[in-house]
Amino acid sequence: MADEKLHNAFASGYECLVVWSDLLDRINVFPVADGDTGTNLRISLAPLRNSEVGRTPIIQELGRCAVGNSGNIAAAFFREFVRADGPENLAEQAGIGRDLAWQAVGDPRPGTMLSVFETLTDLLEADAGVAYRDIAEKLRQTVLSGLQLLPELERAGVVDAGALAMFIFLDGFFRRLNGLDCFVPVHSLFAGTLRLNSGYQVDRQHNYCVDAVLQVEDASAHQVGDVLSGLGESVVVAKDGDRLKVHVHTPEPGRLRSQIGALAQVLDWSDEFIDDEGAFRLSVPGQNRAVHLMTDAAGSLTMELARDNGISLLDSYIIVDGVSRPESLYSPEKMYGLMRSGARVTTAQASIVQRHHHYEAIRSQYERVLYLCVGSAFTGNYDTVMAWKEKNDQDDRLLVLDTGAASGRLGLIALLSARYSERNVSVDEILDFVRQLMDDCREFVFIDELKYLVAGGRVSKAGGFFGDLLHMKPVISPAREGVQKVGVVRSRKGQLDFILKKLAELNAQPGGFVLMLQYTDNKEWVTDTVRPHIQKMLPDAEIYCIPLSLTSGVHMGPGTWAVAFAAGN
Repeated sequence: MADEKLHNAFASGYECLVVWSDLLDRINVFPVADGDTGTNLRISLAPLRNSEVGRTPIIQELGRCAVGNSGNIAAAFFREFVRADGPENLAEQAGIGRDLAWQAVGDPRPGTMLSVFETLTDLLEADAGVAYRDIAEKLRQTVLSGLQLLPELERAGVVDAGALAMFIFLDGFFRRLNGLDCFVPVHSLFAGTLRLNSGYQVDRQHNYCVDAVLQVEDASAHQVGDVLSGLGESVVVAKDGDRLKVHVHTPEPGRLRSQIGALAQVLDWSDEFIDDEGAFRLSVPGQNRAVHLMTDAAGSLTMELARDNGISLLDSYIIVDGVSRPESLYSPEKMYGLMRSGARVTTAQASIVQRHHHYEAIRSQYERVLYLCVGSAFTGNYDTVMAWKEKNDQDDRLLVLDTGAASGRLGLIALLSARYSERNVSVDEILDFVRQLMDDCREFVFIDELKYLVAGGRVSKAGGFFGDLLHMKPVISPAREGVQKVGVVRSRKGQLDFILKKLAELNAQPGGFVLMLQYTDNKEWVTDTVRPHIQKMLPDAEIYCIPLSLTSGVHMGPGTWAVAFAAGN
């Protein structure tokens, strides 16, 4: 039973972290102001939510999933902390994890998440039964101490994002372990330290972020460390048997790989330019609007597009062979490849508790919030938020609209609403605009194979069999009442002819249009074939080409593509 309690506590800690990940990205200034601490930790610690798969697979996945500076350090700690058999073993495992986390960092600094691990271990070793509130207050003070210990944080006026992330995780973890409500009131606990000073300027970098896995002999491990230190900074190295998981920032990734390759076998390597000017913003889009917008990731909005337009996304989960991760973290290429190979892929909503915490977290950051909810014909999200609102939103600060939409239609409604709300308009004007858009925005989805809809129970097995046998490709439209079948074609050319015929009707209407073209594993077809035809027909249209919502993609299958469109604003 203790083991089950711990697994549930780890899952709760992760869900709390997810709720605040956008905030963590916004205050990420150390060691590099690249605005990705929250995102990297969501990716790296996702295995902790999968309590049903067992401790050993979780430990292995933590090592495999870790990305970025913060993710690799946190994974080094949690790979040991998660080994605890019960609350009585937490102190021992925290101590081992703390030591490995400190050892993994080339230049360990107090005031970061390393100090949080240190404080936690000291508290647990002094008294394994220490009260939750004592732990929470000590950890809070440790996070705040970073402002005095790290000049970069003092200059920016914010606490360390990694340290705050570990506080949030551990606070949710211990709240669940003690049978308490798991919501972490971050804004009240860290008031005055969560917004960058107005005069703060980013120190521009010209580095690449490298994540690699190396297979190395013990005799060469020290030489590898010397090369990393000589050609990079923010070095994190975690050892797992004869393998090293490496994270480093370097201006010369090619030279680094060449020198590393002479000492070790490179099993995996990725390098990405740190675009700090684009990734790290001193001003948050949408901060001057009359209302802040949020919507479900079931709409076809990438994290980047949502962030650029000041929209908060609420994730669903994708489950592949029993392992779940937030939808926005899955690679479409990988997911559709797994589906084509026969892997069982399904979807699941975030827990009701996580959704409740998301509502409260967003509401605590903004005076008014408008939630453009995925249509109630597709999920129970609308009923969930309205039940929460009845008990917790007496002052009506969280406004909710059942859009009746999903996938591209929901994404386009959210995007155009965000753009309209930048016009210094009132809340009532925004609501009127959104309601009109909900009526006007349309979407056509082109299914390639019916078998995925059959597997999800969307059509009968007989209907799916005969449809594929006759090479029929249905055209559907998500609407308020649910999915409507609006046509049937036999080929990709038929699909293209269908949408061009529908869009030809727009030529007779005045004004510009915005279209959202969505692809699954057929990006080239959509971008190189479909888009040029549409652009020729509607030369003044604004066209986005983005991945189809993975929630929709799981049910509709590889080969699906879609077009959503509405009048521009």
